[in-house]
Amino acid sequence: MRHTTQQKHPLVSVITPTYNSARFIHNTIESVQRQTYVNWEMIIVDDCSQDHTIEIVKQYVSRDSRIRLIRFKENRGPAVARNVAIEHAKGRYLAFLDGDDQWMPEKLEKQLRFMQDRQIAFSFTKYMKITEDGKETNSIINIPEKVNYKQLLKHNVIGCLTVMLDVEMIGEVKMIDIRSRQDFALWLTLCKKGFTAYGLQEVLSKYRVVKGSVSSNKIKMAKQTWKVYREIERLGLLKSIS
Repeated sequence: MRHTTQQKHPLVSVITPTYNSARFIHNTIESVQRQTYVNWEMIIVDDCSQDHTIEIVKQYVSRDSRIRLIRFKENRGPAVARNVAIEHAKGRYLAFLDGDDQWMPEKLEKQLRFMQDRQIAFSFTKYMKITEDGKETNSIINIPEKVNYKQLLKHNVIGCLTVMLDVEMIGEVKMIDIRSRQDFALWLTLCKKGFTAYGLQEVLSKYRVVKGSVSSNKIKMAKQTWKVYREIERLGLLKSIS
């Protein structure tokens, strides 16, 4: 059962899919544990990792009751992993953080205050790119103050690791089962329903650029974006390429 009261310090459910994240998952979890906002739960869904991800996560689960682990026996993809985590979430708010990314300590506190003060259902923030070994870079992803469906179609300015959603205001949240860009498809769905995404103008997350990942391959990402436009949004050819 979700906690959907108008309390001042509502529960935030952190949605974390993992797959072969043994090199990074301790940084991810500890960035959540360092949050100045403490009323959170972290639901980690492991997508049948072949490395030591499970063993590492279990150590944190045994020491922190706010962290839960769900394991898949076969690889099902990040959309399914996130959806299962969402199904098990008890919080009024959902926040997304993949198993190789990190948050700044005040991320949840500042973003929750931003949303509560303005009665916002959907928010996102600036973020910084870090190298594979965790070094900070000067690459900051700037964002607009707000974005609607038409604007989002032109360019996905919303980093998944920065998003927070108020489930009480939005209703059911579910990602479409595609291998990548499922987050973009969800943002489009929410904006199409009439929700505006509001940008908090602070760098509150760190996105790790991992060599060989789908998100680091521009050609693959372009193909997935095209798939979202044509197969999910059902856009015509001219709109898809404009």
